[in-house]
Amino acid sequence: MLKENFNELQIFLVVARERSFTKAAGKLGVSQSALSHAIKALEERLNIRLLTRTTRSVAPTEAGERIIACLEPRIADLEQELSTLIQLNGSTSGNIRISAGEHSARSVLWPKLKPFLRQYPEINVELVVDNGFVDIVEGRFDAGIRLGESVDKDMVAVRIAPDMRMAVVGSPAYFAENPAPKTPHELQHHRCINMRLPTAGGLYHWEFEREGKPLRVRVDGQLTFNLLPERIDAVLSGFGIACIPEDAIQAQVESGELVQVLKEWCPSFPGYYLYYPSRKQHPPAFALMIDALRYSE
Repeated sequence: MLKENFNELQIFLVVARERSFTKAAGKLGVSQSALSHAIKALEERLNIRLLTRTTRSVAPTEAGERIIACLEPRIADLEQELSTLIQLNGSTSGNIRISAGEHSARSVLWPKLKPFLRQYPEINVELVVDNGFVDIVEGRFDAGIRLGESVDKDMVAVRIAPDMRMAVVGSPAYFAENPAPKTPHELQHHRCINMRLPTAGGLYHWEFEREGKPLRVRVDGQLTFNLLPERIDAVLSGFGIACIPEDAIQAQVESGELVQVLKEWCPSFPGYYLYYPSRKQHPPAFALMIDALRYSE
């Protein structure tokens, strides 16, 4: 019976994951009618309804959820064992999905992935850039990238970057017309470029520290962005002061395109970590990637 149902069970799993026959058909490279026929045949053979279908969506029934809970870990174990066998045969392969924010993806992850992927051409990586706090388990990611202070306690965390600092910067033209602030409180007299947070949708309160005492300052200005490149361009164009990861504008500060202020108020904080759910054994491709990304001082 298992042999008869195995293909249909795999099809059911993809449809349930995608919550759509159209998306599942595209992923599997077959027609929607073929998927529908396979699911119907499986339901008739088992005499159980596995999917609830509406005009807009598809969702697993309670029985379908039980099958998914039973099937997914077993398929994952099978894929891991196959990956191990392939590695023993001399060729490491596998698929890895990673969730990362734009700054960590550009400044840390992608530069480290390029030589890794050239070394292991059979390893496929899907990098999804999202500035929000993604649930990597629900999103079916193998791992995510976050600042050390934001990693959940139930995750395994591997440091992949050094400590970071934020930099408060403005253009020479802007400071020629507006005296540079000497304390964070003086930012209220300046045009500041705000950042929209991806989580609750609020504005980022600029964070400072002096003699061990933290200080958060709410700033105002004409512009608000949710992406880093636009904030950098706005400050270079003289629209005001911005608070930006120091490494992202270091070249512009060194060249004189930007002027950094309030340096003594900007502390270092833990940099980026790769995090993932605890597992007894990693697939070979994933373990190799961890070693390639790991930060060593």
